[in-house]
Amino acid sequence: MEIFSIMMLISLMIFSISISLIKSLLGSIIVFTVYSLVMAILWQQLNAPDLAITEAAVGAGITTILFIFTLKRMRPDHSNHSDNKE
Repeated sequence: MEIFSIMMLISLMIFSISISLIKSLLGSIIVFTVYSLVMAILWQQLNAPDLAITEAAVGAGITTILFIFTLKRMRPDHSNHSDNKE
């Protein structure tokens, strides 16, 4: 196994641990996106281009967008509630 693949595997282990340890949800989403991109590169290195394209499109693309939209909807909007204090 070449050194590039070993470094990618080690980075995947670091990313997977850091996703669960990061307290910021947006930070976790960003690290998850990078994890998916690294996985897509590894699939390409293993001569599986169909899996690489699927991982890049679904893992790094659609899933990231859905996570960010969900995070945006989870955060409360304080602008509507600031005038209604009685």
